[in-house]
Amino acid sequence: MTSHQRPAKTDRSSQTPEAHLPGLNLTRDEAADRAELLNVESYNVTLNLTQGTETFGSTTVVKFSAKPGSSTFIDAITKTVHSVTLNGRGLDPAEVADGVRIQLPDLAADNELVVVADAPYMNTGEGLHRFVDPVDGEAYLYTQFEVPDSRRMFAVFEQPDLKASFTFSVTAPSHWDVISNSPTPAPVEAPAAEDGTACSVWKFEPTARLSSYVTALIAGPYQSVRSEVISSDGRVIPLGVFARKSLMQYLDADNIFELTRQGFEFFEAQFGFPYPFEKYDQLFVPEFNAGAMENAGAVTILEGYVFRGKVTGAQIERRAITVLHELAHMWFGDLVTMRWWNDLWLNESFAEYMSHLAAVENTEFDRAWTTFASVEKSWAYKQDQLPTTHPIFAEINNLEDVEVNFDGITYAKGASVLRQLVAWVGPEQFMAGVRTYFAKHAWKNTELVDLMVELEAASGRDLDAWGKLWLETAGVNTLAPELTVGADGNIADFAILQTAIDEQPTLRPHRLAVGFYSLTGEGKLERTHREELDVDGPRTEVPALTGRARPDLILLNDDDLAYAKVRLDDHSLATAKAHLKDFAHSLPRTLVWGSAWDAARDGETPARGYVELILANIASETDSSVILVQLRQLATTLTYYVAADHKLDSTIAAADKLWELASSAVAGSDAQLQFAKSYAQLARSGGQLDRIQALLDGTETLESLSIDQDMRWELLTALVAGGRQGQGRIDEELARDNTSNGQNAAAQAKAAIPTPEAKAAAWDSIVVTGELSNALQSSAVAGFMRVPDTSLLEPYAEKYFDAVPGIVKERTHALAQQIVVGLYPAQLTTQATVDRTDEFLAGLPEESAALRRMMLENRDAVARALRARAADA
Repeated sequence: MTSHQRPAKTDRSSQTPEAHLPGLNLTRDEAADRAELLNVESYNVTLNLTQGTETFGSTTVVKFSAKPGSSTFIDAITKTVHSVTLNGRGLDPAEVADGVRIQLPDLAADNELVVVADAPYMNTGEGLHRFVDPVDGEAYLYTQFEVPDSRRMFAVFEQPDLKASFTFSVTAPSHWDVISNSPTPAPVEAPAAEDGTACSVWKFEPTARLSSYVTALIAGPYQSVRSEVISSDGRVIPLGVFARKSLMQYLDADNIFELTRQGFEFFEAQFGFPYPFEKYDQLFVPEFNAGAMENAGAVTILEGYVFRGKVTGAQIERRAITVLHELAHMWFGDLVTMRWWNDLWLNESFAEYMSHLAAVENTEFDRAWTTFASVEKSWAYKQDQLPTTHPIFAEINNLEDVEVNFDGITYAKGASVLRQLVAWVGPEQFMAGVRTYFAKHAWKNTELVDLMVELEAASGRDLDAWGKLWLETAGVNTLAPELTVGADGNIADFAILQTAIDEQPTLRPHRLAVGFYSLTGEGKLERTHREELDVDGPRTEVPALTGRARPDLILLNDDDLAYAKVRLDDHSLATAKAHLKDFAHSLPRTLVWGSAWDAARDGETPARGYVELILANIASETDSSVILVQLRQLATTLTYYVAADHKLDSTIAAADKLWELASSAVAGSDAQLQFAKSYAQLARSGGQLDRIQALLDGTETLESLSIDQDMRWELLTALVAGGRQGQGRIDEELARDNTSNGQNAAAQAKAAIPTPEAKAAAWDSIVVTGELSNALQSSAVAGFMRVPDTSLLEPYAEKYFDAVPGIVKERTHALAQQIVVGLYPAQLTTQATVDRTDEFLAGLPEESAALRRMMLENRDAVARALRARAADA
């Protein structure tokens, strides 16, 4: 790079904790004032990615109009600001820039701002993330800007309602590929870097008007596979799928392209609007915090979705849903964007609902609603019963509020209620309203009311009362049947009772179905009658069911249209326990699974009874995602809900049963793989650990069970946690698999070594030095908490409470949340842990809202576990 004389500059040491700086937490009022003042025309961003491994050069030229004589600020998280020039007038960086904001005084009607700065690369999965592949030593970059992190790469008015056109010019090593929202241009040769590396410049064409959080830059020696799709308006849309060189051998690009074409076909037909961008790239990137991100035309996806070995059907389906979710965002989120973050729920819920609908109606994943009930709704019900639950339409007063609202309400409950809304207004009417919405608001910002107006017009339904009850109140209702049966076996009367807890007393209207199920001669539970109706208030009579013969099982919320917990009557519950595996279809069985889980979590039924229910029926489960969820819930139940005196024996017995199930499962089947993985997770006894060692060594096999590299790490980590292997064996395995996956697995295994010395070293690396990347820290946290004897965690309970305030102040949100949630001593499931948490909460200052919320949720998990253990005693 060339050097030149620069005026006075401000330099912010990389050691300065970000959270101590004013201005990082943009408020809604500040954003509203700025939106009222400004209209942003364009950004021209020039980046130099060749000046070292710590920082990159960032020059931003912004053109915008404003009220003459007014003042505002632009967001820019920088290492160094070299110069600030407003309308040709130099401003002193030392006076106007603090490393987070740059003050802009005395604006003209039409303005041009030029900011020349250096910004830091990140290793937290936020901003411009830099990763070095241990396989080839190459650097790979990608951006993650949602919620407020485009300001980490260039100076920007960081709020979704100040849309603009973006032009990126990037200098990078010539052997790299550079991808952004616009199609990648041919690179032009540039002067070599100081170390002699050949360099080129990529000058992208301007984008359409976008919010800054969906702009993107992905750069490095990524490899790609290309294809295309014909849009509904006849355009040829180039498609690309990208990954690191060392992962290309595992990339199933054909599957990604097939899903993408199916999504294009479905969404363009449903939305009545052609795909709005010029190309569509999907990039699998390392150390990604989320599942994927809807950057316009350049979607980034968690690299874990590039499968190195055999994976479950649940993982394959989850990848498909993710691909479709991000594609739906190209319309709902990118083409039409929320005005402020209080409508984040609608953005995510719509994509979640549409991805499952598209999967069911236009792909091979036609049982995605079963997955939705098992995975998404389970998450929603759990989140909605926390003391921190909030209305779907939440008040978002600042950016910190947004960051803690990426939760089960925003995604899963929102999507569940959206599905209920579709049932309420009618599917055709819903889509008609959506089509009008896109036509009216393309390239603009909207609020919830803009969509509701179109749905009301299309359906003829007044949605004001519905919206207030469903979107502006929190909590989940419970529905239970009440019936009397005559001597002839027929139903004399039938009603649906609706209840709510005292803290969230709202009763809501529900559109749902009641299903009657009877055992056939072949022993299958088949639906014999379905009654769809509106339920409202504490008691809803269902006269249409009067006079019908009582079936073997009555299922409220059949087909899972409503968002509510359901309970079974005693007769139906007895049938379910005896014949759960005999449902002819997966969705009703999943709803009964969910009801049993709710009852165990709520302390209404003994936890060991739930364990028995799973182990007696899971072998007959046909849906991979349901198996995955049930096995996760089995582990949770054994760890937290089974009475302490029975915990170890129950865990050993469950593991023995899982090995029996794995041995009797169809060789090479999805169920066999899941049972074997769960067995390794739960193994505690000497004999169980001997078997795992034999599987790893190859002296014992399970027919057609693939012991690939990822499975080797799972087996080894189980042995390490059980005290059978140590650091030397971990190092051997890492030498065999010195990849990003291998390094993460080794970090987890190392932290799982069950000695005081190993736990101290892991604690130091996570909490004290804080030098791990987001991915390595996540792995180390998981390993630290994997203990056969919880006494290993006891020395760290008080250290945890001492450390977390500083962690939240000094680390970015992503890293802080990993620690605050992941290292909370929940496995010390005692009243003392609850009491110490209460003491901590009482001492928190009012401004610590995000930390307070996380701690309240941590506390609730232990309090719930104590209630469940009492019910299991």
